[in-house]
Amino acid sequence: MRQLVLDLPDHTEATLVLSALDAYKARLRLSIAACKETLAEFEGKYRMSTDRFLRQMAAEDLEGGDTEYVEWAGEAKILSRLETELLGLEGIRCELP
Repeated sequence: MRQLVLDLPDHTEATLVLSALDAYKARLRLSIAACKETLAEFEGKYRMSTDRFLRQMAAEDLEGGDTEYVEWAGEAKILSRLETELLGLEGIRCELP
């Protein structure tokens, strides 16, 4: 585990930092929800999970060809990154005196 120490003048600045972190996590959650919605549309259209798509499909298997393949795979990759980032931020512990 790593430790980051912020030496702030008073409780107000600490509250601002924590508020900014909470706001960023909220934006990440909204982005995750949007990605999941987009993935659900692809999954509904092709009646398969994103995991199966990534393992088995190629661009020529999709109606939209390369464009649709890149959109679906890209959205899955973005979702993975967003979830990883949120998980890391959720693990931050704060101690105020």
